[in-house]
Amino acid sequence: MAASFYSIVVDAHDLPSQARFWCRVLDWKMLFEADDEIVIGADKDAVPGITFVPVPEGKTVKNRLHIDLAPDDQAVEVARIIGLGATRADIGQRADAGWVVLADPEGNEFCVLSPKNSLID
Repeated sequence: MAASFYSIVVDAHDLPSQARFWCRVLDWKMLFEADDEIVIGADKDAVPGITFVPVPEGKTVKNRLHIDLAPDDQAVEVARIIGLGATRADIGQRADAGWVVLADPEGNEFCVLSPKNSLID
């Protein structure tokens, strides 16, 4: 039996703020909220989701795992997400890279790709 992709877990200081940011970015909703966990997703039956959990320490290095977003229009989506509270991030990407690196309000890097129709193009 194969495993299925269920959720990405993100360490956070301000769970509600992080959850609201990502809900706005992805047009998702909060599905479950407690002091020690917030789960967001497109719907309670649509996987994967994102789970935010509290941690005492701050982020100190580049993420080893990150989210890639594939919009219809990269420039428009980058501007929209920056308007929601993201910032541009420099992780050493080439100037001609086909993606834009942003950081969420707690500094977690993620990429906004050029439009994609497939996982391999």
